[in-house]
Amino acid sequence: MILVNTDYITGKNLEMLGLVKGSTIQSVNVGRDITQSLKTLVGGELKTYNEMMNNARAIATKRMVEDAESLGADAVVNVRYASSAVMQSAAEVIAYGTAVKFI
Repeated sequence: MILVNTDYITGKNLEMLGLVKGSTIQSVNVGRDITQSLKTLVGGELKTYNEMMNNARAIATKRMVEDAESLGADAVVNVRYASSAVMQSAAEVIAYGTAVKFI
């Protein structure tokens, strides 16, 4: 599956199949949440949250690809990501784009 953040793929004619998306909501355990909160006192990278968000993006992307495959897509163009806080220490990540078939 080809994923691009442009509305075209060089050398390919595309038939639009429709919007596809994948999402997940992730959180960290309470112990890690407390240690990351303490980290904000001294500054620096919050590695646990970074790992959580990287994992969430990977899951959302996988689910988007599965959605595209169910439509018979060869690629997804205009891939975008969005995230939002659902509650303290939990975030939703959504990946979305347009499924296309090569013609």
